[in-house]
Amino acid sequence: MTLPTPAPDRTAVVTGASSGIGAEIARELVRRGHGVTLVARRADKLADLAAELRGSGVRAEVLATDLADRDARAGLLDRVTELGLEPDILVNNAGLSTLGPIAQADPAAEMAMIEVDVVAVADLCSRFLPGMVARGRGGILNVASTAAFQPLPGQAGYGGCKAFVLSYTRSLGGELRGTGVAATALCPGPVDTGFGEAAGFAKEDAEAALPAFMWESAEAVAKVGVTALDKGKPVAIPGPANRAAAMFAHLTPKALLVPLLASRHPGLKD
Repeated sequence: MTLPTPAPDRTAVVTGASSGIGAEIARELVRRGHGVTLVARRADKLADLAAELRGSGVRAEVLATDLADRDARAGLLDRVTELGLEPDILVNNAGLSTLGPIAQADPAAEMAMIEVDVVAVADLCSRFLPGMVARGRGGILNVASTAAFQPLPGQAGYGGCKAFVLSYTRSLGGELRGTGVAATALCPGPVDTGFGEAAGFAKEDAEAALPAFMWESAEAVAKVGVTALDKGKPVAIPGPANRAAAMFAHLTPKALLVPLLASRHPGLKD
């Protein structure tokens, strides 16, 4: 399995492309010759990235979209095709997290997270996949997390969302066998992108909870994800330490693991 051959009328749709992992995935796809359609709320940031990427000689489009808005999401595929483009690759990277115990959570914030991290992924896959299957080519890269392999007290909703993305993407891969379309779940460990700060982490707390050798750059994560999709791998975990940690979390009895995680999570500090 390889990624579809780039062409002027084909595009890779990348959500959450305004910064961090999403921006680096867009850059990695462009390095491989693919045109990109950049999706996020911030049109100004997307425009700056698109201008940069066009310097590589590919087509880079901007579609500012709030992925928490169901009507806006529903119109995204039509907006891509109205540009005269066939979406051969879909990267569901947009995501957010809440922080702290559920007993103290803001229900609206929890629902907003689930809307973007879970519902938007399923929505866009169900809209973009039929065309890929009909054409006999395509790729879906869904960005999950190593949090998908374990419960995550302190970020219970986020861990549950990413567990959904991992399971959903594995299931997609089984359904897509023989269609010419691949599905890969990218499961990064800690990455210094500003995501944690947006969720409410103090950077020093995150760094104290997770040792330095586990941290990966957004550029390295993007390369691992796109390479895995190109090879048709169902799951990609960047970095040997994170692969080992994910395996440990998956195999350890949860009666032992959950109290340990709860005792160390910055979101549960008094």
